[in-house]
Amino acid sequence: MSISLVAGLGNPGREYETTRHNLGWFVLDAFVRQQGLVWKQLAQFEALAARWDRPGLPTCHFLKPLTYVNESGRSVGDLARYYKLAPESVAAVYDDVNIDLGLIKITTTGSAGGHNGVASLLEQLGGGFCRYRLGIGPKQPAQMDLKDFVLGKFSSDQFNLIERTLPHYLNGLDLLLTDGPDRAMNLLNRRDNNEPEQP
Repeated sequence: MSISLVAGLGNPGREYETTRHNLGWFVLDAFVRQQGLVWKQLAQFEALAARWDRPGLPTCHFLKPLTYVNESGRSVGDLARYYKLAPESVAAVYDDVNIDLGLIKITTTGSAGGHNGVASLLEQLGGGFCRYRLGIGPKQPAQMDLKDFVLGKFSSDQFNLIERTLPHYLNGLDLLLTDGPDRAMNLLNRRDNNEPEQP
């Protein structure tokens, strides 16, 4: 099944812009910009949305919930129900502390893995949605509280790595939307295709 809705997880507000928890927004913003699309506020869904009409492919909706990460499922679930979209046609783009910084992993099953935004999606959508997981790990120092880590900002070296890796993030997302989750998983989850460029 092709992806018809892509939701980036993040928190609204300038103070959150460069935090680890907003990496999903950062990548989705860049993809929407690359396609020449514009965000529009949809008050009824508590979100910013953009629509991508692709020749020969189904329309794809992009969504940035404005509910804060922990309530993301409310916005995504409402829009999915409005367009009568099955969970399998929804993808979430988000930060994952269990994956090393600069790497991508695509999955379609599993638990929330400690991510409250994903837990909210599972609650509102059920399982089966595609997860486009962007590594922000490992958590350092290890004893740091997870909430403090994900709401912390990237160091300049880390952000430089993200900017160098951005084309890989965008190409992977395009692959997911064009060829579907199975092919994207086969290509992107292989370690040799997923190494961030080194300085």
